[in-house]
Amino acid sequence: MAIKQIILAEDDENLGLLLMTYLSSKGFVVLLAKTGNQALALYRENKSNLGALLLDVMMPEKDGYSVAQEVRLTDQSIPIIFITAKGLNEDKLRGFDIGADDYLTKPFSMDELLARLNAVMRRSSTEANSSNKITLGKFEYEPNESKLIYEGSIRKLTTKENALLRLLVENRNQVMDRQETLRAIWGDDNYFNGRSMDVYIAKLRKLLSQDKTIEILNIHGVGFKLIIQ
Repeated sequence: MAIKQIILAEDDENLGLLLMTYLSSKGFVVLLAKTGNQALALYRENKSNLGALLLDVMMPEKDGYSVAQEVRLTDQSIPIIFITAKGLNEDKLRGFDIGADDYLTKPFSMDELLARLNAVMRRSSTEANSSNKITLGKFEYEPNESKLIYEGSIRKLTTKENALLRLLVENRNQVMDRQETLRAIWGDDNYFNGRSMDVYIAKLRKLLSQDKTIEILNIHGVGFKLIIQ
């Protein structure tokens, strides 16, 4: 993985230093922010070299959700992981709806954090290195750039949107098993990840609805099917 520089936004000084020390020992260059505004400033100064953002949700000045929303206005591809004590399903779904790639509830193990961070960065790197361009009805899909283009209008996809659309396209006109899809993209087929995937399927349906020849079908009890007539 070429890019190892990340932003860690954590207002708990002890936890922030602990995470920074651990991730540094694993080869990451960690830029530590203690407030939401600091995290945004670091992002703007270093975005060309960043591999991911680790955002605590509850921070002074701006919370993690607000930081992620501002980042996603101009950057749909950088991996974002929320780290937070807010573990309710609605909190997690809000995070994924904003465009997060993963969500870790405190307390979590260092090994789990490292595994999830490497996973989202690996997916992002794989997508960036892909070179194919695909025609989907009236759309052009560029997975290497995480772009969906319709009549000259470009929609930049989030990492999760891109990974899910890529899998749908690779299996177009075939039924995709729900559990296998969850394990392939989310790493686990638990109930919460299933709810999250449903959110992303709905987003992709909305994006593709401009072309009536394209449809994502729910196959009851099985999974999904991308139909291109």
